[in-house]
Amino acid sequence: MDTLTKHQHRRYSRNILLPEIGKEGQIKLLGASVIIIGAGALGTVVAMYLAASGVGRIGICDFDTIDISNLQRQLSFTENDLGKKKVEILADKLREINSEIRIDTYPELLRKDKANTIFADYDVIVEGSDNPNTKYMVTDIAKNLSKPCILGGVAQFAGQVMTILPGGTTYRDLFPEAAGDGEFMPCSVGGVLGPVPGIVGSIQATEVIKVITLAGTPLAGQLLTFDALTMSFRKIKI
Repeated sequence: MDTLTKHQHRRYSRNILLPEIGKEGQIKLLGASVIIIGAGALGTVVAMYLAASGVGRIGICDFDTIDISNLQRQLSFTENDLGKKKVEILADKLREINSEIRIDTYPELLRKDKANTIFADYDVIVEGSDNPNTKYMVTDIAKNLSKPCILGGVAQFAGQVMTILPGGTTYRDLFPEAAGDGEFMPCSVGGVLGPVPGIVGSIQATEVIKVITLAGTPLAGQLLTFDALTMSFRKIKI
């Protein structure tokens, strides 16, 4: 794609009006592909913003079904969706947001061999799972494939985001070893304030758009942390 239709000009006009994105950036978005790992609180927010922004192809990977406890923060889902597969319901939501883009679903537990094959077909990887082992696997594969990876995490009132670019600082540079028994507290145990993943997912989506369009400066070599109790952000150089 090297031009925009009249309809696309109107649909994405608010992106195009931004000098840092413009027509050229919107064409890049429409031609880009992004795979999202996790269709939970982070992944749903990222997916909806990327679909609305016109990312041409979005993949969603998650094996889970929708539980009533998800509804407190996973706003793509409703009470009518309980028991259904997250990827299928989220895909339907994305098609309602933007029927002109391609949505691919992977309703399965992500394993290393399959992940290598899937990731190779996408431009950018978004890591939004809720466990360290998946984060290590996803970021390791992204490094081996030289793919940008935008990683997010939340716990209670806190969140964090980092953007990993090919050849740059990786997740293992920040966390060399996986959390031991008792050191990792999932949201199902420690809880999470509903809006926190919304904030983190929005930042992840912003980073994806920046990486694709080359707008601004991504969070490469830095960890952005967020504390909702004090409403404060901090950048930590890695």
